[in-house]
Amino acid sequence: MIILYLMLGILQGLTEFLPVSSSGHIVLFGLIFDVQTDILLLSIVVHLGTLISVFVCMRKQIWELLKKPLDKKMINLVLATIPTILIVFLLKDYVDIMFSGKFLVIGFFATAILLAVADMMPIRKNAVKLPTAIIMGITQGLAILPGLSRSGTTITTGILCGADKEKATEFSFLMSIPIILGSALYECKEISTNIINLPIIPLLVAFLGAFLSGILSIKIMLKIIKNNKLIYFSYYLIALCICIVAFL
Repeated sequence: MIILYLMLGILQGLTEFLPVSSSGHIVLFGLIFDVQTDILLLSIVVHLGTLISVFVCMRKQIWELLKKPLDKKMINLVLATIPTILIVFLLKDYVDIMFSGKFLVIGFFATAILLAVADMMPIRKNAVKLPTAIIMGITQGLAILPGLSRSGTTITTGILCGADKEKATEFSFLMSIPIILGSALYECKEISTNIINLPIIPLLVAFLGAFLSGILSIKIMLKIIKNNKLIYFSYYLIALCICIVAFL
């Protein structure tokens, strides 16, 4: 059980911030290995691990926002979160269907196309303005679909709206904080009546795996976006789609 939890934690951490869809990879992992465990509880733990990794890697930016709570960037982050919450609320009744694995190829392929388009966009130096932030919030909500990467769709949206690639990436990571936290809190409510006999050690291992791999993936993503190499993730997702169609 410990090895399984560690693998899922590392997988969650790596794919949460790389533009390849963490939810899609978790669903795919479950299908391949026929995972029989408390996925909901595990999801809470690994989400908290990735959340703390954002705080560690983006601590300077977060501190600046806290010092200036009425700054434009903070306002944009708050307003961008609203459409995300609304879309997730509207789609929540379809979560079981979406996480069945039927739409994985569609989500992965759509992400691959978005990343290829983003990679071809010219370099711009614009900040993430309010209209761009709102659109990024909308695409973040739509990324509830497994296979459709949250970071991939939000970063691509920002780039297509004219934002600087590095600024769009930073904004995407900051946008993830309220969503990851909200997701964990919502899932806590779902298991609040069943907290006896928790597998503490395996969950701790999963948390550490998600935390450490989350830090690694953030650093990798920041370097990749700086060097305009998103196309490699597009190639990976297309290859993954071919494998899914051929073998699953």
